[in-house]
Amino acid sequence: MVEALDQKAPLSCPGSPSSPLATENPHFLLALAVGGHMLWRRKSFWLAALSAFWLLLILLGVFPLRLAVSPGPPPGRSQGWPRWLDAAFLQSFSQSETKPEDVAQLPQVSRGSSCTWGACFDTSKCKGKVLKIFVHSPAGPSTETQRRVLDSLEGSRYSARSPADACLLLSLPSQDHRGACGSLPPNWNGGRNHLVLSLSPAPCTRLGQAMVAEASPSSDIFRPGFDIALPYLPDAHPLQGGAPGRLQQHSPQPGATLLAVAEERGRWRITSIHASACPWDRHCEQDPGPRQIYPEETLPNATFCLIPGHRSATSCFLQALQAGCIPVLLSPRWELPFSEVIDWTKAAVIADERLPLQVLAALREMLPSRVLALRQQTQFLWTAYFSSVEKVIQTTLEIIQDRIWGASAHPSLMWNSPPGALLALPTFSTSLQDFPFYHLQLGSSPGRRFSAVIWVGTSGEPLRKLIQEVAGSRHCAQILILWNSEKSPTDRWPETAVPLTVIEGHRKVSDRFFPYSNISTNVILSLDAQSILSTSEVDFAFEVWHSFPERMVGFLTRNHFWDEAQGGWGYSTEIANEFSMVQTTAAFYHRYYHTLFTHSLPKTLRTLADETPTCVDILMNFLVATVTKLPPIKVPYGRRHPEATPMDSAGPRPMPEPQSLDQDCINRLAAGFGHMPLVSSRVRLDPVLFKDPVSVQRKKYRSLEKP
Repeated sequence: MVEALDQKAPLSCPGSPSSPLATENPHFLLALAVGGHMLWRRKSFWLAALSAFWLLLILLGVFPLRLAVSPGPPPGRSQGWPRWLDAAFLQSFSQSETKPEDVAQLPQVSRGSSCTWGACFDTSKCKGKVLKIFVHSPAGPSTETQRRVLDSLEGSRYSARSPADACLLLSLPSQDHRGACGSLPPNWNGGRNHLVLSLSPAPCTRLGQAMVAEASPSSDIFRPGFDIALPYLPDAHPLQGGAPGRLQQHSPQPGATLLAVAEERGRWRITSIHASACPWDRHCEQDPGPRQIYPEETLPNATFCLIPGHRSATSCFLQALQAGCIPVLLSPRWELPFSEVIDWTKAAVIADERLPLQVLAALREMLPSRVLALRQQTQFLWTAYFSSVEKVIQTTLEIIQDRIWGASAHPSLMWNSPPGALLALPTFSTSLQDFPFYHLQLGSSPGRRFSAVIWVGTSGEPLRKLIQEVAGSRHCAQILILWNSEKSPTDRWPETAVPLTVIEGHRKVSDRFFPYSNISTNVILSLDAQSILSTSEVDFAFEVWHSFPERMVGFLTRNHFWDEAQGGWGYSTEIANEFSMVQTTAAFYHRYYHTLFTHSLPKTLRTLADETPTCVDILMNFLVATVTKLPPIKVPYGRRHPEATPMDSAGPRPMPEPQSLDQDCINRLAAGFGHMPLVSSRVRLDPVLFKDPVSVQRKKYRSLEKP
């Protein structure tokens, strides 16, 4: 049978139509059908198992899944999606097609696409890892903005006298009507260790290996970690200081959530967020509700500001920040300013313009606490980095300085929380705990010991009583005497339980705030040789400062005011309830302010203080108020003479200056800072049971109330 089958029939698979088994045995057909069904189930099972295993590997990140969408930010950079939006869902729709007008705006530049910080910048030229720059002036006629940049760099701590002393050469390119570069600056070297700075969105071509700091650069040509994104600054942007944020003026009533939509030419359209269905889409059906149109120079009084993604709308971004209006960026196709260091998810919302209903629903449901946090962050960022041309340039250079130092120079907390990285110098420390601003966030303590620094003027006043009272404090760690008198210091100093050091030499008045290496504590008690304080007053004032380590705590106060008749600022030394300054002849503060005073203040302001001795006191108060945005704290002191208070009989005055010079000092300082930083207060902190009609024995600071 088998032989006949082999001879007469060709070879075929069992169950095929040509197989004899298939035509002659119906039971075989049934068995074949059942077996085939079971075989298909097994194959389906294994296919399903392999598919599930492959999907699991993708979720675990072993095999990255590549979708056909526009490329997102490079690895390690924040996507910018707020937590309350479905980032994974919205990201797949996040990049819309480029509009024709955007194509025309994209600059055709020739940049070294392979340039990175390590490949195109030689850090060995930065001696001691300190950034020094030399500025090449524009070859052609300079613009007003370029002159402002040159003025902001002149006399700064970054400035170098010659290209040989600099590790970074800064160029302000001059452009023709076609946007092409003028002649290349000297020492170009292919652009290596060069920074081309343009405050307009039209960059220069032929950049080579040079870094580019450009206003609102396109995401397509921006090189993360090498180029720097700048904000778009209007022509009238102030050089120094700048107007403060306007969150207090722009505070809508609860429940009245307003939506501002940026339109052409910088105008704003105001509407209610509950009356808008898709306010940036002209084609969808919606109930427009009440609308108000505001011109370009008017800041929007709204909670959210919708800003389109095309680059022509970047001018509205800073307006929203200053107004305390939360920017809602709709699929932006430009790099956010200083995105390398600023966490914009704490101040702005990046959303998809293709999903208007989802975005508006998310804005309506945002918690009030989250809205307040975002609005407060807009005010901090505006004040710290964007309110003036000078701050924008300093932020740019500080980012480059951080790259030279490394990642530890300015942690993210310094950049994204008050007072900001510009006021936290890495030359002082790279540890957050060494600064007076971050103890609350870190849960740390500034220390329980202070150093007394006593300034001795030209007369060489006796110090025995003051030294004994200060040394008697349980918190005193050391006493430093800055001897500035022509007389030789005495050899007979009082016996103290703490070290006493005398530093001799003729010094300027501003040198009393020099960061002397002899100071071993974070806290300084600044004193004058004629100051009269008791041990109890010192102890209590230190306890108060320990609770407010970023502020100044003093005994005698001053108050500033605006003089309408003179058209300028003035100040008064009379004792009053309201004050904005404390005299540094008896005041506690953090030693970091000595570093800021010496290395951060412009040289012109320190020279002014040296020429007018009474001005140095005001200058230190200006500095601390600029950093903290808070007033000083006043503490009580006891009276020892019926006719005078302790500081009235001592005070900081070597000789009373004419009142006109004093008023001139405060006005020149306000002009140098670009604004008036002083903040007034009526708060005085007293000990428990202070002035209460109880036995003195029950009080902790008894000598404060002794007659």
